Amino acid sequence: MSASTDLSASDHAPAAGAGLSDRWRRAAEAEQEAGLPRGAAVVSCTAPLGTGGLGRHLSELADALRRRNGSGPTCICGSTGDGERGRVAGTPTFARLAQRLSSLGAPLSPALRTWATMSEFDASAARRLPRAEHLIAFNGQACSQFDAARELRYESIALVSANSHLRRVIRQHACARRQYPIERTWPSHLLRRNLAEYARADRIYVASRYIRDSFLAEGVGEERLASFPLTPHPRYDATAERIPSERFDVVYVGSLAVHKGVPLLIDAVRSLAHRDLRLLLVGGWGTRGMRRFVEDARARDARIVVCPGDPLPRLRAAALCVHPAYEDGFGYAPAEALACGVPVLVSEDTGMKDLIDRGRNGLVLPTGDLNALTEAIDAAYRAGGRVG
Repeated sequence: MSASTDLSASDHAPAAGAGLSDRWRRAAEAEQEAGLPRGAAVVSCTAPLGTGGLGRHLSELADALRRRNGSGPTCICGSTGDGERGRVAGTPTFARLAQRLSSLGAPLSPALRTWATMSEFDASAARRLPRAEHLIAFNGQACSQFDAARELRYESIALVSANSHLRRVIRQHACARRQYPIERTWPSHLLRRNLAEYARADRIYVASRYIRDSFLAEGVGEERLASFPLTPHPRYDATAERIPSERFDVVYVGSLAVHKGVPLLIDAVRSLAHRDLRLLLVGGWGTRGMRRFVEDARARDARIVVCPGDPLPRLRAAALCVHPAYEDGFGYAPAEALACGVPVLVSEDTGMKDLIDRGRNGLVLPTGDLNALTEAIDAAYRAGGRVG
C-alpha cells in the first residue's frame, strides 16, 4: 500500500495568524483512514495514550481506526485513555531498576535506558496480544510482537516509523553531537532492532515526506510505505484570544536535547542584543550535560527562561516558534504553534516543514546553521513577528 502526502501544497498552507483550516484537517483525516486496514486491530506504543508526541501519534491512529471501522482498536500502551478498550503493559522490570538506580545517584545512560524500555515493553506487549486481525506497532519496540502476531495468525503486521529511517537518525544525531558534544547519542543502540522490524513489516506508516524520502533513499520499496499524516490537537486553535506580551517571545516546545537543536537556539538568541527578546524553553532536560548547558546559559543571560508545563498559554503569547531539530520525523510542537497562528522557523530535517508556505507562515532553514538561524530570528524581530 502506498500513498503520498499532498497537504504541503501552498494553497493548503496557512498564512501567519491564520492557523490550520478545517479543510486541511478533514483532508488529513481522510488520508489517515485511507491507509489503514479494516477489521479488528491492535495498536501498541510505550507512550501513554495521548501524552507527548508518541502518545498523540498513538491517539491519532486509534481515532482513525475507529472512524474507519466503526469501533476502536485494542491499545497496548503505557496507560489507557477514557473510553478506550485497552491493556496496560506496565512498567518493565529493567525500567524500574533504572528508576531505582537513578534515585540512588547512578543513572543509566539515555541510550541504555531507551533500549531497555523499548525491549521490555515489546516483550510485555507480545504476551498481552489478543486475538485480532491486524497489528500496528511503533518502531524500536515491535520485534517480539511481530513474532506473537504471526503465531496468532494475524492477517497483517505494520510498523509506525515515528522518525526517519534510523540510519538517517544516526547520521543526524552524530552531526548534532559534533557541533555540541555535551550529550551521548542513543539511536545506534537500536539500529539492529529497527532494521529487523523494517524488513519484517508488511507496511510502514510514515507521517511526512521527510520520513518517506529517507526510506526510499535506503532502498525500501515505495509500495510498502503508507501515508499517515499527523494533525495538532484541536485545542491548538488560531481563533482563541491572543495573550498580550510586552516582550518578543521566542518559544521552543519539547525536550531540551542536543538533537532537538536547543543549544543551537540558545546560542542564536544569546548572540542577539535585543533586550525585550525572550527565549521560553517549554520542556525539561534528560541529561546532566544538557542541564549544565542550559543553566550556564540562564546564568549568563536572563532572557533565557525554562518553563515546563502546558505550552498552549505560551504559544498564545508567542511572537515566534522555533524548532531547529537535527532530525524530527514530524514535529508536533511547531505544528501546534502553526495551528495557533504563530509563525514558525524549522530545520530542513523536520517533517512538518510540509506545512510551511515559506515566507507566509514560516521558514525552513538549513539544519545546524547557526548564522542562518540567528539571522532569521533577528529578521522576524525587526519585522514584528513577520517571517520571510
